[in-house]
Order: sequence, then structure tokens, then C-alpha cells
Amino acid sequence: MLAANRDEFHARPTAPASYWDDSPQIFGGRDLQQHGSWLALARDGRWAAVTNVRRMVLPDPSAPSRGELASVYLRGTLGARAYGEALAARAGRYAGFNLLLGDRDGVWYLSNQPEFRMQALTPGRHAVSNAALDTPWPKLVRLKSRLGQWCADGDTDTAGLFAALADPHLAPDADLPDTGVGLEHERFLSPAFISSADYGTRCSTVLTIDAGGHATFHERRFGPQAAFLGETVEYLALASTS
Repeated sequence: MLAANRDEFHARPTAPASYWDDSPQIFGGRDLQQHGSWLALARDGRWAAVTNVRRMVLPDPSAPSRGELASVYLRGTLGARAYGEALAARAGRYAGFNLLLGDRDGVWYLSNQPEFRMQALTPGRHAVSNAALDTPWPKLVRLKSRLGQWCADGDTDTAGLFAALADPHLAPDADLPDTGVGLEHERFLSPAFISSADYGTRCSTVLTIDAGGHATFHERRFGPQAAFLGETVEYLALASTS
């Protein structure tokens, strides 16, 4: 189970979650500027999610889009571990990223900051935002706590997960990280759900895959000032493997 928010400028063109015209085996959101994705799923059960790493350095204008880390994986045939190992040689070309790769054998976390690293996720709860995996930023601490409660309750209704993703709680200044963007901006970025006219949470997604190979991809979309724009729910029967 994966619950995630995508934060982005509202002016950046984006397609709602759907099957991709040029790769119909892929379902997920798509950035229409660079044609990559922040979260998508292939019919063979592989999935990928990517975030940036907050660093106060100017991006290299010639660097490839981080969204292609997900799309290249899902267009190919390599499993999560093999794709991650192959990525090591070119990971430094990208601006800072966190990448989650899943397949039927498990989930891997990869990052290129401060240098390339790759690790298998252990069973349990994990969270990642714009720093390394499980960095205890206030919103991640709150989200992991709410996820733990959801699991402990044995809940199967994802409404509780969407409620957690919609949390607008601002962290106390004393708990904010210092990533070099200044206190006001750290405060603005501290909630799980970010709302403003120009930048904010563009979509919330809950992806579930059960042991029988059935997936549900549920996306809710938002515009400036958190205006609700619509939602998509897709049920996928993943291809069987032998």
C-alpha cells in the first residue's frame, strides 16, 4: 500500500491518471512538460514513485527529467533490483532524487544524494519526502503515525488514508528542518497537504496491490487553493507470472 501526495506548481501541465497512449501497459499520472511520471504502475505489477531532494543549488538545465526515472523503468522489462543496479552509472546526471521501485519481489529505495545508494525496504512502514528515506520531518512523523493507526484498526476503507494526506497541519517552527529555503518557506512546505494560488498539492494517490495480483489506483486532483478538480479510480488485474 502506497499513499502519496504530489506537490508541484499549478501552471505545470499534467494529465490525470490514465493508461498512457504510447505505453498502454502503464497506468498513472503523467507530466505533460517532460512526459515522465511521479507515480505509475505497469500491468506486470511493477510500480515507481519519485520525489526530488530539496537542495539550494541551481539545477543543471541539461539534466534529464527525474520523471523519466519512473517512466523508463515501467516501459522496460527489468525488475526493480536490476533496474536500480543499472541506474547507478548514470544517477549523477539527474538533479537530486528519491526513487521507490516496486515489483513482485519487493521494494527498493534509491537516491543520488549525497551519492548514489540503493537499499531494499524491510517489512513495515516507511516514508519519504524531500530528504532521505525515513528522515523524521514533522509531516512524515504524523503520516506514519496515522498509517500505523489505520493498519492497527484493520481498516480497508482508504478514506482514512486520504484524510491523512489532506492534513493541512503546520509544524511548529522549532521542529522544522533547515534545508536552506528560509523559515517562511520551510513553514509553508511543512504540511502534508500544501495549498496556495501558485504551488501546492496537485494530487493525492492511494495505490494498493493485494497478494492475488489485484491493484487499485485511486487519484484525487486539486487546483489552486486546494480546489477539488476530480478523481479517478482504476482497478487492474495484474498480469500473471510463472
